[in-house]
Amino acid sequence: MPGRVLIIDDEPDVCDLLDAGLKKRGFSTSYRTSGEEGLDLLATEDFDVVVADLQMKGMTGLTLCERIVGTRPDVPVIVITAFGSLDTAIAAIRAGAYDFLPKPFELEVLRIAVERAVRHRALRDEVRRLRRAAAEAREFEEMVGASAAMKRATDLLDRVADLDTSVLITGESGTGKELAARALHRRSARRSGPFVAINCAAMPEALLESELFGHVRGAFTDARAARTGLFQKAHGGTLFLDEIGDMPIGLQPKLLRALQERTVRPIGGDDEVAVDVRIVSATNRDLEAAVEERRFREDLYYRIHVVQVEMPPLRSRGTDILLLAQRFVEKFAATTGRPVTGLSPAAADKLMGYAWPGNVRELSNCIERAVALATYEQIGAEDLPEKIRAHEAKHVVVATDDPAELLPLEDVERRYILRVLEAVRGNKTRAAELLKLDRATLYRKLARYGTSD
Repeated sequence: MPGRVLIIDDEPDVCDLLDAGLKKRGFSTSYRTSGEEGLDLLATEDFDVVVADLQMKGMTGLTLCERIVGTRPDVPVIVITAFGSLDTAIAAIRAGAYDFLPKPFELEVLRIAVERAVRHRALRDEVRRLRRAAAEAREFEEMVGASAAMKRATDLLDRVADLDTSVLITGESGTGKELAARALHRRSARRSGPFVAINCAAMPEALLESELFGHVRGAFTDARAARTGLFQKAHGGTLFLDEIGDMPIGLQPKLLRALQERTVRPIGGDDEVAVDVRIVSATNRDLEAAVEERRFREDLYYRIHVVQVEMPPLRSRGTDILLLAQRFVEKFAATTGRPVTGLSPAAADKLMGYAWPGNVRELSNCIERAVALATYEQIGAEDLPEKIRAHEAKHVVVATDDPAELLPLEDVERRYILRVLEAVRGNKTRAAELLKLDRATLYRKLARYGTSD
């Protein structure tokens, strides 16, 4: 981990030892042999962390720590001393020290402490930057994000907003597909018209048909009055068909006809009713696979899939996690009246290390809970749910010089393909795109691995 370290100790031999040890471990270092000289250097140059001896002639380490906290509170201070005791540790922490190391210590222990301090500063700076960015972010309505993946999605939404083109929004559950659809409507020429949404997976076929197309009085048992369908209610605006991949196959022909003819016929009715709606659909299903398996009509697929916008999973959005978290902190602090203003570096570190299988929805739930439980102005790691505090990122490392431990290429390929498929939650179309394979090739490989389902 790169970082600039300023060493302050009145013993030149100790400075030389720490300087050489930290340089060998990749840090950029400078040292001074008095607190006054250290403060002078810190006033003209930027350092990520200061390592200072507690017992020095002239200015003591505690006084130095207090001065640094007063003038450069962004720079963490690690205090070292040969007079280690609970009292000195408490005094150092009260003076604003980030960490305390009693002598003698191994250089590896110092390296770990310095890395933690550098990371602490970087995260604190990032949280502060993202707090400002959260207040300024208004690029595409409420869709917060500065990552490349999110910019691709918002740029595409922006380009098609003023068109009447049908848009299919895809992505995992919780990635904000309905939010994207609403933002698209608000940016469109139909913004003054209604935005009507329906979840196609939430009701049985007969009820879904009545909701979409309406019915006349007496059309079926209990139809005591006529009902206007959502197509008519969305006239002049946008109809959002959420979870369209779960629409019953028997209802799909009627939907296709309504999209082609721009008319609907209520259940039990004789007359066609003209409708003017823009269709925006969303799904977390692999619709191409559903078409191949005859669970979704191919002609309907091409009718709704004129433009596809992929909403990226939260785990692929980098520091958007912290940007969104800051937005949620402000939102829930305002609604609950809690005096919470942001995230501590430790909490930010935990949020960045978690995989977020529930995406933005899970992050929102996490921050709402943390705001409710927070003891201080900043959310701490202890305020986060246990599964996030205890989560450890998994890394696959290939590092060996023993030929007997090296894997055959086919085995490496199999493991990687299965890992990609796991990362995209089984979406074979997305996996094929990432792997630069055509779908037929991917299916053959999966069949050979015995995982084609």
